[in-house]
Amino acid sequence: MKLTGAQALIKSLEAQGVEVIFGLPGGAILPVYDPIIDSPIRHILVRHEQGAGHAAEGYAHVTGKPGVMMVTSGPAATNIVTPLADAYMDSVPVVCITGQVGTGSIGTDAFQEADTTGITMSITKHNWLVTDPADIPSVIAQAFHVATTGRPGPVLVDIPKDVSNGLMEWYWPEDPAAGLPGYRPTLKGHPRMIKEAAKLICDASRPVIYAGGGIIRSGASGLLRSLAELTGAPVTTTLMARGAFPDSHPLALGMPGMHGNYAAVTAMQKADLLITLGARFDDRVTGRVDAFAPLAKVVHVDVDPAELGKVRRADVPIVGDCSLVLEELVEAVRAEWQRRGENSRVDLSPWMAEIRSWQQRYPLRYEPTEEGSPLKPQFVVERLRELNGPETIVVSGVGQHQMWASQYWRFENPNTWVNSGGLGTMGFAVPAAIGAKVGRPGATVWAIDGDGCFQMTAQELVTATAERIPIKVAILNNAYLGMVRQWQEMFYDQRYSEVYLSPDLPDYVMWAEAMGCVGIRVESPDQVDVAIQKANSIDDRPVVVEFRTDAREMVYPMVPAGASNDDIVVGPTQGEGGH
Repeated sequence: MKLTGAQALIKSLEAQGVEVIFGLPGGAILPVYDPIIDSPIRHILVRHEQGAGHAAEGYAHVTGKPGVMMVTSGPAATNIVTPLADAYMDSVPVVCITGQVGTGSIGTDAFQEADTTGITMSITKHNWLVTDPADIPSVIAQAFHVATTGRPGPVLVDIPKDVSNGLMEWYWPEDPAAGLPGYRPTLKGHPRMIKEAAKLICDASRPVIYAGGGIIRSGASGLLRSLAELTGAPVTTTLMARGAFPDSHPLALGMPGMHGNYAAVTAMQKADLLITLGARFDDRVTGRVDAFAPLAKVVHVDVDPAELGKVRRADVPIVGDCSLVLEELVEAVRAEWQRRGENSRVDLSPWMAEIRSWQQRYPLRYEPTEEGSPLKPQFVVERLRELNGPETIVVSGVGQHQMWASQYWRFENPNTWVNSGGLGTMGFAVPAAIGAKVGRPGATVWAIDGDGCFQMTAQELVTATAERIPIKVAILNNAYLGMVRQWQEMFYDQRYSEVYLSPDLPDYVMWAEAMGCVGIRVESPDQVDVAIQKANSIDDRPVVVEFRTDAREMVYPMVPAGASNDDIVVGPTQGEGGH
């Protein structure tokens, strides 16, 4: 069967089970947009290419399936660089298809030409420039294979216009890995290393499980719980792992790191063993590396061998998929205890008692809203949490609101927290929430955004309205670039340089209504629940709720950049906590 390259591309995406593409057409990709008309694949027309990328990420976050984005050449491809970098940092499986100028024009500075594969080489797992239409099915099969296996991540396929228009004989490759001889991810952990890890776990008197986003990506949440309950070790969940372990569980410590809670941060500092699962010792977790968890031995499980020993030397490094390794590790721990005898189990009750004392002494806290004062953002997040169920998907932008959302929401299930961790991309929330709602249409999706973030990608609400994607957006409007202001207040003698945004410009309610959304403004505590309940009752269009919040509020606890985690500041004055 003869097909054009464009037809072969769409047919290949159908063969991969693709249900939706987020994209924006243009000259070089135009041939591919014609066969979409006859395809069962849903295409969602975004208003900016960055929106396509973050929407594809949001879809991948909540479904575990690769998100697909498609844009044209030149500026469209450069606009999608940010989502690709974001997905690369956070191990999100996405497939990006870009149009390219004709093969004869490559290298001539043709109209809307950019070296897309060169630009994206360092922020994709792999990318392809297709020069023969006959290669399209095998390249697409390879692209999906690479994006979803080993450490998940973004891939890019760049297709020149003449290749899209050229003819090929249709086929579908039997083995997607056939053209990838050097790509063989290690999934099963080494048996000897797993036994060594089990011995360390059975020896430890102050263990902490340090769970990262790899637990979510590998679908290992149930096995994480099994290991925690078997060993009695408390569990910290990084920003990317929120929901991997239920916050309601007695062994849950919550989030560690720069804005983690005191008990989680300090437990890691005082631990004698860190059982590190799918986490990468990010600088926001470790603080000053040479002062991080100085007494701890380290078991480190990661599917990406490059992460082992990159920041912290592991006493027992294990390359493998968290799900497969945890299955073996749980059995190895049981076998080790059986070999030693049940009476040999180390009593962890003194360790847990110490952790409980930290939790009681230094809980997350904030001053309640005073009469006539702006809303406390933490209170808004708490009310959103209380008026929505544990299956609600929470999407955040980046900044103070992101930290408050992670701190004050109670996450019970994996794949219900969507945020930009490694790259810290402002403007992530609105398009990612759209992708999440498309992926899980039956779920309630709340985007918790800041006024600074919202202004970067709010136009995607036009997409949400046009495509009938009824997300809900809570803007915590403090009229500032809040996290930057916090740093200027703490470290720059309150010299607030270029961070003021104004509470009234733009008018968020009018803006929301202009984009076809319901707009609601909340200025006092008594309006909060009413507004949230109204937003929850509307399911035929997007809703934007602007909460006027207190600009003076800062995110605590906080470990100052470059400091040791022992220097954690619990409140506005160091006297409120810390060591």
